[in-house]
Amino acid sequence: MRKESIFNRWHIIAFIIMTSLMLTACSSSKSAKSTRNEGTFSGAVYTVKRGDTLSKISRMTGSSVGELARLNGIPAPYTIQVGQRIRIKGSGAASRPKNTATAKNSAPSRSQNTTIAKVAPPPVGARCWLWPTKGNIIEPFSDSDGGNKGIDISGSRGQPIYASGAGTVVYVGNQLRGYGNLVMIKHSEEYITAYAHTDTMLVNTGEKVKAGQKIATMGSTGADSVRLHFQIRYRATAIDPQRYLKPSC
Repeated sequence: MRKESIFNRWHIIAFIIMTSLMLTACSSSKSAKSTRNEGTFSGAVYTVKRGDTLSKISRMTGSSVGELARLNGIPAPYTIQVGQRIRIKGSGAASRPKNTATAKNSAPSRSQNTTIAKVAPPPVGARCWLWPTKGNIIEPFSDSDGGNKGIDISGSRGQPIYASGAGTVVYVGNQLRGYGNLVMIKHSEEYITAYAHTDTMLVNTGEKVKAGQKIATMGSTGADSVRLHFQIRYRATAIDPQRYLKPSC
């Protein structure tokens, strides 16, 4: 699902987002039956193998893309990696496939005591990231299961939100439940930033933005108070923004 090189990158990402959202609205029970033997489950956890996408996993497990994204803190465009463990809501949705021999050959399960290597975070200072807005941090980053995969910053409705770095806008919308009005910017093949719960979104998909450019205003869409939920993703893995943000570059 990542690093396609033939077409314009943001066109591909936009297509993947729309495809995933369409799949969320459809029943996946029939597809789950036809693809039951393609993955590896351990309890309520699915281990990603080569060629998997979040859409494919949703069909196999009978879960929606949106539900899997929320449970695992995966923002659009739903990039996942080989070996990543995807939590499935409820053990019933994650029943072990009948063809266990095929499953064991495709990817390791938890019962095999295989350790999945985590992506090492980038060194501090390797890239300059600007603070996206002013305010107090009301919810810090947490890398625990189900933890906050970004930081939540309080502020006033209509307060400016700025691009943390230069890049291309790859998503503008509110189809991902729990994030409200969401803007996502791709900065390179390794980095994506996300700006959630915004009020007014001031950029369009495919637009090039500069570091510090105003891209939205603060709001409370998808939240119970006015705030900005901000994420930095490195190679699809959420990293603690506070370690990398600087007042100026």
